[in-house]
Amino acid sequence: MKDGSCAGAGLDPRIEIADWQAAQARVMPLRMRVFVVEQGVPADIELDEFDPCSRHAIATDADGEVIATGRLLPDGHIGRMAVDAGWRGRGVGGAVLEALAAEAAAHGMPKVMLNAQLRALGFYRRHGFAEYGEAFMEAGIPHRAMQRAAAHRAGVADE
Repeated sequence: MKDGSCAGAGLDPRIEIADWQAAQARVMPLRMRVFVVEQGVPADIELDEFDPCSRHAIATDADGEVIATGRLLPDGHIGRMAVDAGWRGRGVGGAVLEALAAEAAAHGMPKVMLNAQLRALGFYRRHGFAEYGEAFMEAGIPHRAMQRAAAHRAGVADE
């Protein structure tokens, strides 16, 4: 995967796509901070059976520190999107999301899907995702299912 950048955000994070063996030790501290500490997700469900079969996006800053991550399951579902608190609103989450969608498209997946926390619906809409179905609870947090074409890239805003 090529390096990604966040146009217009004054940042130049490096984004790589890796398998779980290469990603686990690097991304789990961030995922634990975001999901378990900040959002109260039970620690025992943060690491699941889907991590080993997924492709993981890892965004790092100029010092090599992991600042964002997400994963792509073999069926085209994107999940475990997490951005370090100090980097939110600066385009890094959008860059990770687009890197995962590009990875899906490169592997012939026609669409990508995700379960978005309700508070993040606007972010995903700006990246071309549309809701379907009713709201539901996942890990004690309300979500909506969303999807878009994997190759979609028109008119996204930095996040």
